[in-house]
Amino acid sequence: MIQNFKITRLKEKERELFEDSIVEEIPFTLKLNEKELVTLLCTPADLEDLTIGFLFTSGIINKAEDIKKITLDSERWISYTELVNKNNTEELVFKRLYTSGCGRGILFYNVADIANRVKIISDLRIHSEKINILIADFQKKSKVYRLTGGTHSAALADGKGILIFREDIGRHNAIDKVIGYGLRHGYSFKNKIIITSGRISSEVLLKIQKCRIPVVVSRSAPTNQAVMLAKDMNITLVGFARGNRMNIYSSEERIET
Repeated sequence: MIQNFKITRLKEKERELFEDSIVEEIPFTLKLNEKELVTLLCTPADLEDLTIGFLFTSGIINKAEDIKKITLDSERWISYTELVNKNNTEELVFKRLYTSGCGRGILFYNVADIANRVKIISDLRIHSEKINILIADFQKKSKVYRLTGGTHSAALADGKGILIFREDIGRHNAIDKVIGYGLRHGYSFKNKIIITSGRISSEVLLKIQKCRIPVVVSRSAPTNQAVMLAKDMNITLVGFARGNRMNIYSSEERIET
């Protein structure tokens, strides 16, 4: 995931030769039932998890068992996925939603999918101090970011600690990798928390709602559409979780003080 380059660094008008660590980026193409679905720009790790997570959060599959077979070509960076029910791929071209992510990301939703929002029912309660502890642990796990400054991170956590952690150049990809791993290994998303380093936009909320996860925490900001969606879907949205501070934008009763 990292490649070293010799560069010139300027500091106070002084030049020095320096070997810098750069995060690796690849074009990763998802083929579904022998048809090309989408090409994602991502880091070359956890690609099976990314495939499963993307298909799930995009509404193409409802569970990992909907996938009959995944074959990864690590030379051409292609994922070949065969579904149990091949009819699921029909008319996907009419359901594309171009997202605000880097590289013009795509989700396969239509207007009806977005309109039919389901409220999240959860009795989860978590203390704000525990969120601070989770965020501190989250930052420690961001090893590629500390080396390169070029990745986003995402994690699935419960009230005790971080269960799954992933990094990627795309904030959406990192979340999909976490979700894909969880689906592949039979994790329950009930009463869990998604932590992300990136901006929370509407498509991130749609991914989280698909998993029925009640709480999302970010070190960054939400968009207005994300806040409105979170209120509609009864998702607790926490932004700017840094140090001992955080902003709670919706369903604040789940965060105890």
